[in-house]
Amino acid sequence: MAFFLFIGGVHAEELAENAESALLLEVSTGKVVYEKNADKKLAPASMTKVMSMLLIMEAIDSGKLSFDDDVVISDNASSMGGSQIFLQTGEKYKVQELIKGIAVASGNDAVVAMAEKVSGSVDAFVEAMNNKAASLGLKNTHFDNPHGLESENHYTTARDMSVMAIELLKHEKILEFTSIYEDYLKKPDGSSVWLVNTNRLVRFYEGVDGLKTGYTDQAGYCITTTAKRGDMRLLSVVMNAETSDARSKDTVNMLNYGFNTYKLDILLSKEKDLGEVKIEKGNVTSTKLYIEKDVTILSKVTDDKEEYTYNLVVEPIKAPVSSEDIVGSLEVIDQNGNVIKEVDVIVKEEVKQANILQLFTRAFNTITSGFPI
Repeated sequence: MAFFLFIGGVHAEELAENAESALLLEVSTGKVVYEKNADKKLAPASMTKVMSMLLIMEAIDSGKLSFDDDVVISDNASSMGGSQIFLQTGEKYKVQELIKGIAVASGNDAVVAMAEKVSGSVDAFVEAMNNKAASLGLKNTHFDNPHGLESENHYTTARDMSVMAIELLKHEKILEFTSIYEDYLKKPDGSSVWLVNTNRLVRFYEGVDGLKTGYTDQAGYCITTTAKRGDMRLLSVVMNAETSDARSKDTVNMLNYGFNTYKLDILLSKEKDLGEVKIEKGNVTSTKLYIEKDVTILSKVTDDKEEYTYNLVVEPIKAPVSSEDIVGSLEVIDQNGNVIKEVDVIVKEEVKQANILQLFTRAFNTITSGFPI
């Protein structure tokens, strides 16, 4: 006898009836609310570029690379087949132009040019991709190239793809590129190449601002999509649908289900001052504490709002302390006394070590404060 799970007015299997594999989650909590064969290894096609863009954005945020850096197009990059933005050997472009070419038009030539820029060679970049996958705990992912053209040992899963996508979304600047529906790339000779987003949902579904499509004969039609409405951001993955319309239909079904069925409550804002902590041997004696990110809870729109308590756990702190250093954690406790979430606690102020004069003055004040005047 077949068993069908009924959720939100539709059968669960109907949310992604066209895809071989699919997944839907809420980004801030990481809570998966729907999945179908989410751990099945499949070819990702150009969704591979989610990992490629992640390494590029990390290089930029670390200072290794700048949006304004020049990139000279190699023979290898210009010879790439598949989707491309028609780069020619010897042409020079800014990093930001090539990122746009990857994010919007899925340019294989652009991503190879950036792989060479970031790591010196495509092979070194692919090694970095696999190292990053390992560091994220992705045991069902392996990359052979930075673009996603068919290769026997090139695969991932819907679940692993969601982890990569969440990591990429931490670099919020990427959404300025993935949300572009159409634009032009100016070439050095004065001509222009029209770039139109391979993700049509950017234009036709409210809140969609990324992330990456894919297609090859082996992979079928794939898409990793993110959409935000209000405070809630959803992420969906569709792998191996038969047509572009089918992958869009499954994506829309999942996003509609997520937005219609769930709500996100911000229990505690990352901007809230949690109080002060003493700093040993610092140039100041205390500094304020904050949580690293908002404390959010995902629940169904039909659920009653729960009450939570918090437990702040901070170890003794010695100077020096850098801004954004993690100094403890905040436990979120439900009505049954269970710790349901832990969030890192940080300081936002740099605290240097006190100099000898400051330490002497404090010691003197401590001693003299005990004497009557």
